[in-house]
Amino acid sequence: MIDDDLWSAVGDPTRRRMLDLLLADGGGTATTLSDQLPVTRQAVAKHLGVLDRVGLVHATPSGRERRYEVDEEQLSRAVAQLSAVGATWDARLQRIKRIAERIQRGKEETGGES
Repeated sequence: MIDDDLWSAVGDPTRRRMLDLLLADGGGTATTLSDQLPVTRQAVAKHLGVLDRVGLVHATPSGRERRYEVDEEQLSRAVAQLSAVGATWDARLQRIKRIAERIQRGKEETGGES
């Protein structure tokens, strides 16, 4: 089963970039992330809130800020969901391709182009 909130969270390119940065750096704060992204600290904080709500990140207090880290278990579940959807669409596209090829062969056999 696909989690629509998860899809919405990872559907945003800024949030995907934030996940990349958090994974590469082992975590970060809204301030450190905003230094690396073309958005304000306030926007970063809102994006982190979305990621936190779907469980992709978790925060711990760090002085006056909160330090965010990727929840690797939840990320693994998300990857599994996305892979399952990809496999389903691959199968659908293969069926569509076979139908289109069958139609094309039928046209060639009858000499028509309708």
